[in-house]
Amino acid sequence: MGILTYVLQGILALMFLMAGFGKVTGSKMHVEAFTHWRLPQWFRVVTGIVELAGAVLLIVGYWVPASAMTGALLLAVTGIGGILTHVRLKDSFKDTAMILFLAILSFVVLYIYLA
Repeated sequence: MGILTYVLQGILALMFLMAGFGKVTGSKMHVEAFTHWRLPQWFRVVTGIVELAGAVLLIVGYWVPASAMTGALLLAVTGIGGILTHVRLKDSFKDTAMILFLAILSFVVLYIYLA
């Protein structure tokens, strides 16, 4: 894998580590967001755990490429769920942009490993 792959993988892992940690620990921003989206708070915790697992898989993927592929796929699917949540509530593009970026980045990393 090239250096670009590792950089993208690292950015993705770092972003989802931060997002997942915020969800699991119940940061005010995430609690309010899940309330706005009309989703239960237990789902916030589950989403955070999935994001943390995906990030860990990406980190392990530096040594085990299959882990990176699994992590990227897991985070891409999670990203699609996030995008659909924003679309369902007609959130602004500004609110949707970050998860859209992360989902695209996840698919790019997955594609690079599959190619």
